Amino acid sequence: MQEHNNAARVVLVTGGTKGIGRGIAQAFLAGGDRVVVCARQPPADLPECGGRVAEFVACDVREAEAVKALVAGIVERHGRLDVLVNNAGGSPAADAATASPRFHEGVIRLNLLSPFNLAQAANAQMQRQDAGGVIVFIGSISGLRPSPGTAAYGAAKAGVLSLVSSLAVEWAPKVRVVAVSPGLVRTEQSQLHYGDEAGIAAVGATIPAGRMAEPRDIADAVYWVASPAAAYMSGTNLLLHGGGERPAFLGAAQTKTPKETKEPGRG
Repeated sequence: MQEHNNAARVVLVTGGTKGIGRGIAQAFLAGGDRVVVCARQPPADLPECGGRVAEFVACDVREAEAVKALVAGIVERHGRLDVLVNNAGGSPAADAATASPRFHEGVIRLNLLSPFNLAQAANAQMQRQDAGGVIVFIGSISGLRPSPGTAAYGAAKAGVLSLVSSLAVEWAPKVRVVAVSPGLVRTEQSQLHYGDEAGIAAVGATIPAGRMAEPRDIADAVYWVASPAAAYMSGTNLLLHGGGERPAFLGAAQTKTPKETKEPGRG
């Protein structure tokens, strides 16, 4: 992990005990920041870097009162909150035609309403601080293209991008609000979606970059957008997808190579 030199800040990373969130927590620890991570259950080991270890708080971010208590506790212990990274989220695969309304509501609640509630609580504190603060929403490529199998999740992430643009206007200039949207990321749960190592490699080969992102790729981007170097970035989305996805029609089209193509009327 690259060492950074920003002055120490107080940073909250939701879902910061594993996957992308863990990588984000480590990036801020590498910069010397005081990092708080939250999840419903404590992890076997906490994110750490250079001898600095994240502080853990158990919190179900789906509960509005728990979210308020989480932010209040951080301010009580550390005196302020400088950066919120709304990372917690996700969804199992489900058929949109047969999944229950309760399932869809749960996905929207976790991926859209929960980060909204967290942002509201963080903003209330940041507006009182001389230096304001930064709120980073972790979006997804699923909010920008079809998301078959996770339709409610994709819709929630699309909503996050709209929310970011609105909150950036409402809460400026004290608080910057930005989104970072990963494409396909390799985490400890990748095998649930892509199969074994061969499957993961095959999926990676479809991406122009030649691989799926690693958590550190997303973490470094989040660290940057939360830094003074990105002070003019607000209300926008940073898309990290390794070049995107090759359009399916290119593989399906029956085209000839230039050498096989003849001009009309010529032999």
